[in-house]
Amino acid sequence: MHTMTEEEVIRFSQATCDALSEEDDGLKREVLTHAGNRWSLGVVHTLGVEGNLRHAEIGRRLQGITQRMLTRSLRQLERDGLIARCDHGEVPPRVDYELTPLGRSFLAHMVPLWTWLLEHAKDFRAARAKFDEV
Repeated sequence: MHTMTEEEVIRFSQATCDALSEEDDGLKREVLTHAGNRWSLGVVHTLGVEGNLRHAEIGRRLQGITQRMLTRSLRQLERDGLIARCDHGEVPPRVDYELTPLGRSFLAHMVPLWTWLLEHAKDFRAARAKFDEV
């Protein structure tokens, strides 16, 4: 199997972007917002590692998140099909959340980016230090 060079990936990236419809381009931006959102990514990662969890359990694992932000993040992730909400219809109410197959795929595709960031952390720090000297 041929592994693409960085240059081939960049050309492929441009061809892919050129092929996107306006609707797909908007969807791309909206879904990729999850990748850069601390709380959305935290929810996806937590559910990926821990499995099914209730709202409060997710909140306890994400230090600093407010109830409002957690609820908002859960709704956005559910809307995009990355997580599933399961209401058990019990009294008192019991609702839990889990990653969907799409959510698991999203998380799996984030790992190479995290690995790359860790591999280049010293490069980022050096570039920042050099920039800040000016």
